[in-house]
Amino acid sequence: MDPVKAARRGEQAIPNPGGQMGKPVVFPFMESMLPKVVKRRVHALKRLQEQCAHIEAKFYEEVHELERKYATLYQPLFDKRREIVTGAVEPTDEECEWPTDEDEEEELADEVKEKATIEDAKKEEAKPEEDPKGIPDFWLTIFKSVDMLSDMVQEHDEPILKHLRDIQVKFSEPGQPMSFTLEFHFEPNGYFNNAVLTKVYKMKSEPDASDPFSFEGPEIIDCEGCQIDWHKGKDVTVKTIKKKQKHKGRGTVRTVTKQVPNDSFFNFFNPVKASPDGEMDEDSEFNLATDFEIGHFFRERIVPRAVLYFTGEALEDESFEEEEMEEGDEEEQDEEGDEDDEEGDTDPKKEQPQPAECKQQ
Repeated sequence: MDPVKAARRGEQAIPNPGGQMGKPVVFPFMESMLPKVVKRRVHALKRLQEQCAHIEAKFYEEVHELERKYATLYQPLFDKRREIVTGAVEPTDEECEWPTDEDEEEELADEVKEKATIEDAKKEEAKPEEDPKGIPDFWLTIFKSVDMLSDMVQEHDEPILKHLRDIQVKFSEPGQPMSFTLEFHFEPNGYFNNAVLTKVYKMKSEPDASDPFSFEGPEIIDCEGCQIDWHKGKDVTVKTIKKKQKHKGRGTVRTVTKQVPNDSFFNFFNPVKASPDGEMDEDSEFNLATDFEIGHFFRERIVPRAVLYFTGEALEDESFEEEEMEEGDEEEQDEEGDEDDEEGDTDPKKEQPQPAECKQQ
């Protein structure tokens, strides 16, 4: 699997772990063996298939328009979510109602009684805890909980991400080239002047003229980040190092300081650019594939289901999906192993009956 192409379609950019030992590739040798008159008809079917690919491309274009339409319906709910998270509004009692299991309620009641007893005993000594505003560290908690994102977040990124107020997905306008934009909204902070950091993912939904049958849906063809207006000395994407240099002639030593790249989530806004000719080194190709995969993940999972990633429920669902896939793979391997035993077990020694144990005279 081409990791870049897979990520462009929103699939996991993970190559086949079996490599050449995986499932055998079926080459189209059959066509060359057909009679000429039949081969001619197969060519007609291929022309029909190519037309199907173009119709499918139009279908995905309309799906994109439908996504854009429904995004406007979702947005008021996401706006309300942002207001609750940031503490701009306090939800009503009715809005906070949510069914819970009876066991959980009883357990919670017991815990509340126990805590109340302890609090009553220390009431005079203890100071009342300040009521937190909104839901503190909402987005930072999500970033640290999701493996794909936690790998990107460094310790020096966390104080900045505490100021993240909202993440939004904006789709391209009608008549414009297909794309979507991730908008990261920040409250005023001491790190940079930007109120919004953006990442644009450009897409296409059309079969490749040289390989139309490879079309499987819209692909990301490129992405663009944004310039971050860092405050002086606050840019976490670079670090300053000191290096001593010795003069060859005089033997004097001087200390030189220079800035070098530093690992940071905010490198996300300075992405690797796709090569027009498609030729890239292995590291660049991997980074580009990862970038595309993360963009899709924000768009399709994180933004629409943020609260479930905050509580961890979405992570549990994904774990169950992975377990089901692993079990399915194991069953398939067992079946293949059984077939190998049936077909390949031809050792004559195994077919002969084993001699009985010798009895001592």
